[in-house]
Amino acid sequence: MSIWNTTMSEYLLDNKRIKKEDMVTIAWLAEDIETLGSAVVLKAGDYNVSRFVDNVTVTQVFVTNITIVDPAESRQQEEYSRLQHRLQRSTGAWDTSHPRHRLLTALHAFHRYKERNLVETKRWRDWYKKIPKRQRAACIPINLLRVESTVKYTRKLNTVDHLFESNERLAHDIVKHGMGFYNIPQRELDEFIKQNEKPGINTDRTSVSQAVKHFVRDWADEGHDERQKAFPCVLGTLANMSRTVEQPLRVLLPGGGLGRLAHEVDGLGGFEVTMNEWSMYMNLAYRYLAGRSDTNSNSFHPYIDWWSHHATTADLQRSVSFPNRLASRSVVLVEGDFTTVFAEDTGKYDVIVTLFFIDTARNLVSYLENIHRLLRPGGQWVNLGPLLYGSAPFLQLSLDEILALSEDIGFVFQETDASCGDITIPGMAARGKEVAYAQNEKGLSKNAYQAQFWVAKKS
Repeated sequence: MSIWNTTMSEYLLDNKRIKKEDMVTIAWLAEDIETLGSAVVLKAGDYNVSRFVDNVTVTQVFVTNITIVDPAESRQQEEYSRLQHRLQRSTGAWDTSHPRHRLLTALHAFHRYKERNLVETKRWRDWYKKIPKRQRAACIPINLLRVESTVKYTRKLNTVDHLFESNERLAHDIVKHGMGFYNIPQRELDEFIKQNEKPGINTDRTSVSQAVKHFVRDWADEGHDERQKAFPCVLGTLANMSRTVEQPLRVLLPGGGLGRLAHEVDGLGGFEVTMNEWSMYMNLAYRYLAGRSDTNSNSFHPYIDWWSHHATTADLQRSVSFPNRLASRSVVLVEGDFTTVFAEDTGKYDVIVTLFFIDTARNLVSYLENIHRLLRPGGQWVNLGPLLYGSAPFLQLSLDEILALSEDIGFVFQETDASCGDITIPGMAARGKEVAYAQNEKGLSKNAYQAQFWVAKKS
């Protein structure tokens, strides 16, 4: 079913020609439309106009001045307009937390990707020089040959320098795409960089690295196993919810990162999916990814900035391709602070999914209250994640305290399937499930959590 906004010049109801000049909305089956010149003729048959006229059969409709309205595209455009308003310098106080300032900061960091990383490899070279010359020189007697003759460490450093230059192309493309998407003039970014580099402020190399490594976790074949450990319990819960394509459930995923879970939810059908992300580093990477038109059209070397825990140098230097599937325009990203950007959306959502999210809060109580506020009565909260609190949290609650506080706020915990883990605390609803996070599948270390899964209903 497609929704079209049309200006009706005339139409026939029960073979009577009716004049009507004002705007109306009619729903019909797209395959029943026949284009004739500048007009569109609907073939005879029953069409869904019951919301406008009762007990009639439409035999023929002549329509002019057609504007196609795709509901998903309409949501994208509406949110883009709101985003552009939030990005204006005049919206709110101009400081480091202003959305435009945070965006420029992230653009600056991607812009300096190569320089910041080559500073690191220079530091590694300087450390290497501290090894006694007899241990590294290749021009001394054979019995004293060590690092250079055996592993060619200088060549390894040179190769990584070259690979950082290769990765720079991806960083440059992310900046270029971001400036176009957000309407940031080159002169504005140049001036911002100049003003910030004057006092010697360094860009955030770590945040850039984490953002692009999420291309692996979310959108590469290499991240498949990690996704398979995290997604099934969430997707299985949503798949069992009653819904239709005509009446989709509204789902919100705060802390969506690069959005693969949001797109997997969208792929289930019957959901209107909105994701939310605060980090402008993640948002720049996501906007770039959402603009790709071919699968596996990009490749980069995600592991060259961290040399620990590699079995081989080839593993360290390997490339990874993305995206292994294309992003859907049906998923809408709302950028900004989860606790404030949805101020007008009380009771709007049927489901809120929090994946590796609630422990990112400075004020966890605000997160819990906001989840409850945004859900309609009877709406469901689905959670999976650890309790790894970040820097300077206002409070750090244990699992039992979170569950008790959630009940006090107005959540009723639901029974969940045993396949999602064992009960963590006897008598309580949360189940523990080992889930990997952002790990190198060929690495010698494993990063995993006993993530907690639960489903709770707003009473």
